Amino acid sequence: MLEKIPHALGEALSGLKAGLEKTAYHAAFADVPATLTVTSAAFADGAALPARSTQDGAGTSPPLAWTGVPEGARSVAILVEDADSPTPKPLVHLLVWNLAGHDAALAEGALASPAGPGAHHNLGKNSFLRDQYLPPDPPTGHGPHRYVFQVYALDATLDLGTSPGRGALLDAMRGHVLAKGGITGTYARA
Repeated sequence: MLEKIPHALGEALSGLKAGLEKTAYHAAFADVPATLTVTSAAFADGAALPARSTQDGAGTSPPLAWTGVPEGARSVAILVEDADSPTPKPLVHLLVWNLAGHDAALAEGALASPAGPGAHHNLGKNSFLRDQYLPPDPPTGHGPHRYVFQVYALDATLDLGTSPGRGALLDAMRGHVLAKGGITGTYARA
């Protein structure tokens, strides 16, 4: 969808970015210990996301694994935000909550996305108001975007009902986050 924005407009907006400091990882949960190790078989931290995980490919969710979940964790939540979206707040690409409270992994395509239904998980509304993984789709000419895949270990399971947004998820997580970890993938259109 955003690939249709003219290149000149993308370049004109290139200085407008939400900012890494506005992601939940660096704002809402800045004081939480970063003791989880998050990895992906599809990309290294700071490296480019594979096209198949973007709007320019199939749009499948990338594989993700996390270790170091502390004893006493009852659930895990995942939040993916675009720190470089030309918006006041980071664009939300994924909300997942109440995954098992231990070290685990999600296979490629495990989450619902435009590419397919994925497995059953508690998914909240992304910034396009869909309960699924939103594949990266940065404006042409806007430059590289950083997609922050954040994993949080919680001391509780969350009662969020259906289709919560970012605000509801963060409110429910406050006071329950034991540890966090993250990995950042990048994507840009020429």
